[in-house]
Amino acid sequence: MKKRIRELIKDKPVDKTVSIAGWIRTRRDTGEFSFLEVNDGSCLANMQIIANEDLENYSREIKQLTTGCSVIIRGQLKESPAKGQEVEIHADEVIVVGLADPKTYPLQKKRHSFEFLRDLSHLRPRTNALGAVSRVRSRLSYGVHQFFQEKGFFQVHTPIITTSDCEGAGEMFQVTTPDQKGKGQHFFGQSAGLTVSGQLQAEVYALSLGDVYTFGPTFRAENSNTSRHLAEFWMIEPEMPFCDLRGNMQIAEDLLKYVLEDVVGNCIEDLNLFDKFIEKGLLSKLHGIVDKKFGHTTYTEAVEILLKAGKKFEFPVEWGTDLQSEHERYLTEVVFKCPLIVTDYPAAIKPFYMRMNDDGKTVAAMDILVPGIGEIVGGSQREERFDVLKSRMLEAQIDINEYDWYLDLRRYGTVPHSGFGLGFERLVQFVTGMKNIREVIPFPRTPGSAPC
Repeated sequence: MKKRIRELIKDKPVDKTVSIAGWIRTRRDTGEFSFLEVNDGSCLANMQIIANEDLENYSREIKQLTTGCSVIIRGQLKESPAKGQEVEIHADEVIVVGLADPKTYPLQKKRHSFEFLRDLSHLRPRTNALGAVSRVRSRLSYGVHQFFQEKGFFQVHTPIITTSDCEGAGEMFQVTTPDQKGKGQHFFGQSAGLTVSGQLQAEVYALSLGDVYTFGPTFRAENSNTSRHLAEFWMIEPEMPFCDLRGNMQIAEDLLKYVLEDVVGNCIEDLNLFDKFIEKGLLSKLHGIVDKKFGHTTYTEAVEILLKAGKKFEFPVEWGTDLQSEHERYLTEVVFKCPLIVTDYPAAIKPFYMRMNDDGKTVAAMDILVPGIGEIVGGSQREERFDVLKSRMLEAQIDINEYDWYLDLRRYGTVPHSGFGLGFERLVQFVTGMKNIREVIPFPRTPGSAPC
């Protein structure tokens, strides 16, 4: 049955026959009535149901309803005299679809810790906070696709199983199938793994179709059991031919502002929940991203600012080392007080495909840093010069033969092009204020844990 509560709570006129289906949140008996709070997952608000004792199954079923039971309600939509709700349903029929044993059902009407709920990944979307996260995540996904489609980008589905390690870090989950003797063998005739990025394959289509983007799952076999890391996560990766670093930065900034404005406009009830209980000032933060021009500095300038900060960081600051989350947050939250684009990183700490700058030391890379998270976007202008790219690959000890197809893109009609990666879970985390990234993906995969 189509979800109705979101529609009905604002529906006018009343005094008409309606039906909803959902799950019982609470039941309260008083005199000749039972008050049922029902939620169908479409919004944060519950629908109040007035069930009269005249209903034929009132004593037998309705008064036995507990949290978690599923029901179908048919009745009259009425204006509600109760504070905080505009309408309620006076039930003509309450159909009990499924019971939930109150002795074993783990979600009762109280606040559960997120740590507790992680062990109940099959039930946690029924809670207010995790249900709201799911709706916000869905809207952000819609906004991403809407942005690129309006800009004329084509979506490309890049491989989940790949033979190329885009980042060159060797942190890929290997794909093997055992033979009859239990030994691993190469199903694809060569070593293959789960993708860490769809970028290289997206470049193939960018240099054929024009502006493209890929939005799909990626995997990282990194043994990092922190609040910022997942073994399986989703990446948004556009690639744009005839586009330099400046154009790349503009598209990334436009995307972030577009999806944030869209989610604020369409998920305000859920965002108010996060603003009240998860991160105070969340809505002001999101409005600040939409309304402000992003700051801009180079990596070298950022290092100089950090060295002069007079602050002791856990990780020492030195030119040639990557910025850590504490450095990124200091820059965005204390120094610039706005989202910040940092460009021109040392070549030694960036992947082989980033375009070498004229100084021979830095590459045309950019990261977008946001308050509370740090890096949320990482991108670059790609190296379009055949000889320079080949030299970088050899320096990185990459097997040229395995990546000959990638070099072909520079042999045959090469053009300047650029792109970036936006970690979708980082985006959802930023929008909801959730402190742990495991709360913003339906089924988190982390070292030692893969529920459902």
